[in-house]
Parts: sequence; C-alpha cells; structure tokens
Amino acid sequence: MTVETSYRATAAQLALRRLIADKTRVLAYGGSRSGKTFEFCRTMIAIGLRYGGRSALFRRYFSSAKNSAFNDTFPKALELAFPGLEYRRNLNETRIWLPHNGAEFWFVGLDDRRRAEKILGLEFSTVYFNECSEISFESVELALTRLAELRTDENGKLLRNRAFFDCNPSGKSHWTYRMFIEKLDPRTNLPLPDPENYGAMQINPVDNVENLPKGYIESTLGGGSEQMKRRFLLGEFANDAPDALWKQSVIDANRRFDPPNDLDRVVVAVDPAMTGGPDSDLTGIVVVGKRRELDGRDHFYVLDDRSLRAEPPRWASEIAEAFRYWDADRVVVEVNQGGDLVAGAIRQIDPNLPISTVRATRGKVVRAEPIVVPYERGRAHHVGVFRELEDQMTSFVQGARVGQGDDRVDALVWAITFLSDREGSCDGGFVTF
Repeated sequence: MTVETSYRATAAQLALRRLIADKTRVLAYGGSRSGKTFEFCRTMIAIGLRYGGRSALFRRYFSSAKNSAFNDTFPKALELAFPGLEYRRNLNETRIWLPHNGAEFWFVGLDDRRRAEKILGLEFSTVYFNECSEISFESVELALTRLAELRTDENGKLLRNRAFFDCNPSGKSHWTYRMFIEKLDPRTNLPLPDPENYGAMQINPVDNVENLPKGYIESTLGGGSEQMKRRFLLGEFANDAPDALWKQSVIDANRRFDPPNDLDRVVVAVDPAMTGGPDSDLTGIVVVGKRRELDGRDHFYVLDDRSLRAEPPRWASEIAEAFRYWDADRVVVEVNQGGDLVAGAIRQIDPNLPISTVRATRGKVVRAEPIVVPYERGRAHHVGVFRELEDQMTSFVQGARVGQGDDRVDALVWAITFLSDREGSCDGGFVTF
C-alpha cells in the first residue's frame, strides 16, 4: 500500500487528525487557505484505503463541488499525500474510486435535486460538508441519515462512521456555532444528547503559512475590512455590531435554501462602476424576487449576487445573463455615475432589456434604512448564503459606514425599493423605458 511521503502536514493539520481520531463529528473553522479542506480530503482517502466503502463530499452548489473539490483539492490530496496511488475519475458521475479496494468518493451539490436524491439513496461510511456555512441544517440532517455503511478493515476492526464539517465562520447565530461551540441542538436549542462525540478546532491561514504565496496573509487577507479579516484571516465567529442596520442573526433566521417557484416579480438591480481596474469599485449586481405570501404581505427573496470588478461591456453581459437565468422582468440601474452611458452599455448587449433608471440624491445609509424593515419583520429572505453581500450589510451602522465597499448593498437596496412599489418616493424617482 502506498504511504504518505511527499509532503509534510502542518502542526494544525496534525492536531486536526488527533481530533478526528477522538470524535465522530468534527468541525474545522477558520480563515481562508488554512489547509482544513486538504486535511479532511486526505483523511477521507486514508479511511477509504483502510476500510474501502463509500464516502461523500457535499457542497451547497454542484459547480463548487466539481470545480473546487473534484477537480482540484481532492486530486491534490491524492497525489501529494499518497504519491503513486492509482485512482480513477468518473466524470459523468463526479466520482473518484480506488482500484486498490474499490473505495468510492462521491462529490455532491445539494442544489442539483435529482442527483442529490439519487446519491442520498446510498449509504456512506464518511460524509464531509465542505463550506458548511452555506448549507442548511435541514440538508445536513438528511445527509446524516445515510451515514450508515458498515465497514471493517482487514483485521476485522469496525470503522466508526464520521461526519466532517468545515467553514469560514459567519455569525454566532449559525447552526455550526450552536452545535459545535455551544453543544446545542440547532432545532430545539436543547443540549446535545452526546456532546462528547462533537469536536471543533480553529485553523487559520497563519497555521499554513509555509504553503501560501508571499504576501497572501498580509496583503490579500490583511487588506480587507475588519469584518472580512475576522472571518477570512482570524477565523472568528462574529457578534452582531450593536449599531448595525442589519444583524447577521436576523439574516440567518430568515434564510431559505430553495427559491419559490412562483415569484410575482424578479428584478436585476445594478450599482455600476465605470472602470474595471484593480483599484476600481465593484459593479453591484443583485437579483431579488417578490411574492405575496399567506400573511398578505410581500416577501422579498434575494436570489443571486453577481457583483464583479469589470469594464462596462463585461458587467453589462453579466446583467443580461442574470436577467435571462432568473427570468427577470426588469433591470434597475443607478445612473449617478455615467448617466445615460450606463443604460447604453446594457443596450449594446441586449437592446430589448426593460430598464428603469434612478438617480440617488440622499445618503446611502438613509436609503438603506427603510429596507431594513422587511428583514426585521421576517419578510426578506436570502436564498442561500451571500458572504460578501452580508458582510457589507452587517457593516452598515447608524450614522456612519464601517468597512470597505457598499456596491452590493446599493444594488440590494435599489432592488427591494423598486419591488416595494416605492418608485415615486425614493430619491430622484425611477425612470422606466
């Protein structure tokens, strides 16, 4: 059997191994590029080599499971930690298997319902929820019911089935914090019946510095807003800022993971930037839908955040693609920068898109305050997790702006303002053509 010879685990990765050996439910939380995903993949392979059987890596989106794990991190773990080990890739099934003993590793996106339901008809010996801050607890519960495969090694030792979790931590209201840090059942808030089986450890980029590009920690991660640094550099679960307009706990409480099928309206809202250089602002592109619910009130569903840093032709193409993908009925564009050139850039990509323009005359926080109300009343729902957008939202405070960038939030505010039928009462009003 191939042994691990071509790389050295970091001290933090070795500590994570010891925790895995002791617990059956393990969360590694911390900053970006800390080595936690690599170590969980390596552990899954080691378990497969010893016991065979079937393992699954789950992510919220299939594209992420395929591009990030199946095509990148997992093959790297195979080749670096187990040099010379023979393996096969089934591209149609997004599955890797070992001819050595038939061990299988499945890569699953929970947004692909048909495939997810098919795979969740199988049994697994190990499951791994990669970037679990993006995954609903309901999906985790369902997948854990399939953690039921019985496997023994060549000496007859029975495998303890395990579930692994990792994330860049969000707020303390998230189910990961309640389950692994507070040791509470996220559904009932009662103490877990078996807290001794749950273990968590923080693992940060500084723990993996020998494997990172020069300047990544200091410049790339250290140059962001305080909230971004707490999540992606320091790996800390965040408290709500006392004066923040939006609270992470409120966003989390109203979150959904499946968009409604029968939305009344869908708009693509845009806060444009007229340049696309490395120091330019982002062009905020946020998609929001509206539906009248059983309570007789309009509820708002944040469906997508496609904000990007690009020149006008590129962001105009992204707007048109989002419009078609979400079957939207209106593009709402702020024209303070660029005036008619903004709508003109979109028209060059698709002359048939229905566009409403608005010119802001009041401050950003003043414009944002009315949009906080539907969140506080449980009528605004993020369909999935939008980290960058939510970081900007929770950085807005009364009377001031803390942090860097507000392009995503501006687009969100325009979208919900338009859908709230406030066209004639906000700033300079909307002009539709």
